[in-house]
Amino acid sequence: MIDPVAFYKCLADETRLKSLIMIQLEGELCVCELMAALDETQPKISRHLALLRQDQVLLDRRQGQWIYYRLNPDLPEWVKTVLAKTAEANKTFVANNLKNLCRMGDRPERKNACC
Repeated sequence: MIDPVAFYKCLADETRLKSLIMIQLEGELCVCELMAALDETQPKISRHLALLRQDQVLLDRRQGQWIYYRLNPDLPEWVKTVLAKTAEANKTFVANNLKNLCRMGDRPERKNACC
């Protein structure tokens, strides 16, 4: 069971919030994709993703040397609803980040560019 205080603390940081919105919209992203989209360093992105994984908001999977992150499918419905509605209502908040991601190309081109 996810702690509501911990969950809302996850949303209180801009990097984590943008990462969650983008993962909600894209389904799954790797660290390099988030680095390009958010124009942030690998250590910063990895630190924030580790916190989200620690709080069980995200799950990860390894493919070669790359780690992909997705929303935990076992999240309570209220958390899924909050994330879905936040992503839907705030696309302009991540519009530039999504443009950065699109500049990498679609998968598999994007995958070949960084993964």
